[in-house]
Amino acid sequence: MNLKRINAIARKEFIHIRRDHRSLILSFLIPVILLILFGYALTLDVRDIPVTIMDYDNGKYSRELTRSLSESGYFTINDYVGNYEDLKKNIASRKSLVAIVIPPDFSRDITSGSNVRIQTIIDGSASNKASIASGYIESIIGEFSSNIIAGEGPLGGLKMPLNSEIRVWYNPELESRNFIIPGIIAIIMLMIASLLTSQVISREWETGTMEQLIVSPVKKVEIILGKIIPYFIIGMIDLVIVVVFGRLLFNVPLKGSEILLFLLSALFLVGALSMGITISIVAKSQVPSYQIAMLISFLPSYMLSGLVFPISSMPKVLQYISYLVPAKYFIIILRGIFLKGSGFLILSMEVLYLAIFAAIMFTMANLGLRKKLT
Repeated sequence: MNLKRINAIARKEFIHIRRDHRSLILSFLIPVILLILFGYALTLDVRDIPVTIMDYDNGKYSRELTRSLSESGYFTINDYVGNYEDLKKNIASRKSLVAIVIPPDFSRDITSGSNVRIQTIIDGSASNKASIASGYIESIIGEFSSNIIAGEGPLGGLKMPLNSEIRVWYNPELESRNFIIPGIIAIIMLMIASLLTSQVISREWETGTMEQLIVSPVKKVEIILGKIIPYFIIGMIDLVIVVVFGRLLFNVPLKGSEILLFLLSALFLVGALSMGITISIVAKSQVPSYQIAMLISFLPSYMLSGLVFPISSMPKVLQYISYLVPAKYFIIILRGIFLKGSGFLILSMEVLYLAIFAAIMFTMANLGLRKKLT
């Protein structure tokens, strides 16, 4: 690998970018427009909600309450824990959106007519889900209490024997912008990266300069790296723009490490750029390249990443397909770093998926580019 040849290819690509003023302006203007549009206009709906139960009572009424939650159709109980550390781990790792803490002597206090309180903890980093989950829980607990009063126990009158103290973690104000803006970063970076680089090789074929690259001593990997580097720089600048605008314009908190944010964003960007290069190699024409990039990158990432529609509410087939969408994992990383202050260990599985994505895409680009005329 020769750094001088890579530098020459990169300089050539910078010249193309500098001459194409419209694309250069759009590459910096689109992130701002999308950020403002989605930040102010997007509203979300939700359906299925994973729950962790910490039952200190394990009595008749606690089991009945758990059953009411499970059979409501709104909640799926996916874990039972015996301490707060496991509960915190489930919420932090997104295994559960909601945790219900049932106190000791819960069943005994209900039958004696005491006013019992349970604790509900909700992950506010998914603000729309959290808000709806809170309403569902209050409704289910209210119905549960009414059934007890109407059914058995010396509870006369209208006094409710059960109340829920709801605590929201990570995004206590349930601001939807705090939830949306980090996700928008992933879509912006993917769109800028894949759409712009989907043109670079096909443009070389259409302008007749690809033949010159083929007969030159430049290696395939050097061509790919030379093509990627300028757009990598643009993508990282876009990341800075969106993060700054998100902080200043929408007051989105950034609780985690800025260094980790930029490192993992760079990893995602390499994969997205390599995917765009691969599309450009396969299509060999700018218009089909752009259309393919929209079809297999932007649209699936927008629809199946969890940005707009909760994946858990989708049909099973689409849930399985979502595992192939890299933006899904990057959005989890971004929301974890921004709202939870998540570190590398908590995000390690998502980082692994992004690393695999980047490696596969770069390898496909390298294998797909042939230094010979066909």
